[in-house]
Amino acid sequence: MTRVQLLQLLLGQAKANGFQFRHWYVRTLGISWVDGQTALETLAQQRRYYALLFSHEFAQSFWKPGEIITFLVPTSTFQRRMPNGSVGVVNRKGYTRRSMRQDAWRYHLKELAVSDDPLRYMRRYLRIDHEAEELEEAG
Repeated sequence: MTRVQLLQLLLGQAKANGFQFRHWYVRTLGISWVDGQTALETLAQQRRYYALLFSHEFAQSFWKPGEIITFLVPTSTFQRRMPNGSVGVVNRKGYTRRSMRQDAWRYHLKELAVSDDPLRYMRRYLRIDHEAEELEEAG
């Protein structure tokens, strides 16, 4: 999946919750509007997507207050001190999690700020079929 396609999916989900992309684009970036595709390419090529991802307006629309959010917690492996004093490796399987909070967008902006790859973080919250994506990337 390309960066433009990912941004398009993110915007689609935010628009479904009331986000006005065209208004935000012109007001925040100060660039005249040509069309949606050009705007997405500008965000992707010049890494201006950070302005979108960290925008409070976008975050409030993407993580709609009070809506149940479903996301995948990835598989993780880490070391831990065991009760007998030895250091063991713990393997946790990935699982689906659901949450509902009025200010979820604030929490996610904090998590987004400390993540290594903000787009990868956002991708976890998209309502898409992950298995179909993996097949596309492999083929």
